[in-house]
Amino acid sequence: MRNQNRVTQLLGIEYPIIQGGMAWTSGYKLAAAVSQEGGLGVLAGGTFYPEELREEIRHTRKLTDKPFAVNIPLVMKTVEETMQVIIEERVPIVITSAGNPATWTARLKEEGITVLHVVSSSKFAQKAEAAGVDSVIAEGFEAGGHNGREETTTLCLIPAVREVIQVPLIAAGGIASGAAIVACMALGAEGVQIGTAFALTEESACHQAFKEHCFALGEGDTKLMLKKLVPTRLAKGGFMDQVAEAEAKGATKEELATLLGKGRAKIGMSGGDLQEGELEIGQIASTINAIRPVREVMNQLLHDAKAILRDLSKITL
Repeated sequence: MRNQNRVTQLLGIEYPIIQGGMAWTSGYKLAAAVSQEGGLGVLAGGTFYPEELREEIRHTRKLTDKPFAVNIPLVMKTVEETMQVIIEERVPIVITSAGNPATWTARLKEEGITVLHVVSSSKFAQKAEAAGVDSVIAEGFEAGGHNGREETTTLCLIPAVREVIQVPLIAAGGIASGAAIVACMALGAEGVQIGTAFALTEESACHQAFKEHCFALGEGDTKLMLKKLVPTRLAKGGFMDQVAEAEAKGATKEELATLLGKGRAKIGMSGGDLQEGELEIGQIASTINAIRPVREVMNQLLHDAKAILRDLSKITL
């Protein structure tokens, strides 16, 4: 996997592995650790106020001199101030999501910033390419946190997107093993974005109680909910039960918004409140059962992917 392809060349990284920019999870310790290991570390720009993000960027640079990125949900209220900080701090790569990439892509590229955009369908992938992004991240239904309404799995989404765009394609959603990396590349991706596996590492900003809760999850213990608001994959817990009860009673969008309130994700993932917190994690969490440092996770991913590629080369059809 050390061979250069369009993703590694575009991002200036050693391996085509991007860490997801996860709210209340992806701080400077995680981003720097992933970048140091040859992947692309990502700060969750939506978690921080603009000046807090500036400090995160500077802390990241103290720990690594390798490329890193900031993820920006375009619907965030402080997007203008946050983008100004990114420009002033000369962040090399920005990953945009949850909004129209045409609003910021040209401006960022004028500043020499590489732009990636997250999509959940081939239609939005085409729009992102038309907006001028340098690469598209296609995220399948399996992913944690905010998700697409299409509910298309990664296995179906990646080949569909590959057919309709020319820019480099990065796969996301349900990827936490070397086998999954190889599978995504076989489907047409040139890189992968990994969230859950990095969320449950030592360097992640998630609370210990949240991490241990995720290790106990089984198949089916995460669900895509809150579809009347923003579809979000939640892990089982007190808040999921509250949402399920409200939705079963036919709660309106406004009633769900009231139930969600403010700060639910912060108190859950950062504060460790498993009853009242919004617990966001991907389906693949059910396969992970230990907290490990980023270095071990990266080494395992690369070792397994290389071994699988060697084994596949022996297969004849």
